[in-house]
Amino acid sequence: MERKKVTKKDLKQVFWRSFALQGAFNYERMQNLGYGYAMLPIIKRLYSKKEEQSAAMERHLEIFNTTPQVSPLIMGISAAMEEENANSDAFDVASINAVKASLMGPLAGIGDSLFWGTFRIIAAGIGVSLASNGNILGPLIFLLLFNTPHFLVRLLGLKYGYEVGINSLERIQREGLMDTVMNVVTIVGLLVVGSLVGSLLNINTPLVFEVSGAEVVIQEILDSILPNMLPLAFVFLLFRLIRKEISVTKLTLATLVVGVVLSIIGIL
Repeated sequence: MERKKVTKKDLKQVFWRSFALQGAFNYERMQNLGYGYAMLPIIKRLYSKKEEQSAAMERHLEIFNTTPQVSPLIMGISAAMEEENANSDAFDVASINAVKASLMGPLAGIGDSLFWGTFRIIAAGIGVSLASNGNILGPLIFLLLFNTPHFLVRLLGLKYGYEVGINSLERIQREGLMDTVMNVVTIVGLLVVGSLVGSLLNINTPLVFEVSGAEVVIQEILDSILPNMLPLAFVFLLFRLIRKEISVTKLTLATLVVGVVLSIIGIL
């Protein structure tokens, strides 16, 4: 049977579609719709059956969030993995999302530091300096200085992400390393999710009791036992409810209502 292969034209389409990554950003799965839109040419190239295309799209509609400029690198790797999956019945399809989850956090840290913390500041400094002196080239210089590395990282990231993905997958399949890779990326993915819980979810309690004239601050006690205990407990609760197939929309509304009520009575 002829091997199914991603073409250069497909990768070009992914490149241009990657600019729409945040076009449908949402607070449930963040950049997932943009990621699925970018991967659509790859899916159509590799899978001829509607059922296979639907399953692939469903994979890429899982939660995803990273610095937009570095996203094509992950898309290139995803394209290589989808190609391997389309040509091998023994390929572990769960590894596709596991690799995405393990990469999006570390690359977001690098991408944010480079683009928002370095290139943008340097480009804006030079552009504003020129514009403040009446030079009409100020805004153009800003756009040029920021977008030159931006476009290069997108273009080269997609190209080398795909090539490295293909070469690595061939070696992994040949040497039987997929189980090891899956364990590693699963651990990294869980670490990323755990760090997001601790850094983005802020749940504290102002409860204070007096015992023999001394104040007992509940939050300080909880932090001494385990920092960020309340956010962690909240995430575990939501995870358990989702496992019981309770609607995410209902959970979101219930969380909002409970949060408002607890804030009003002064518990949160």
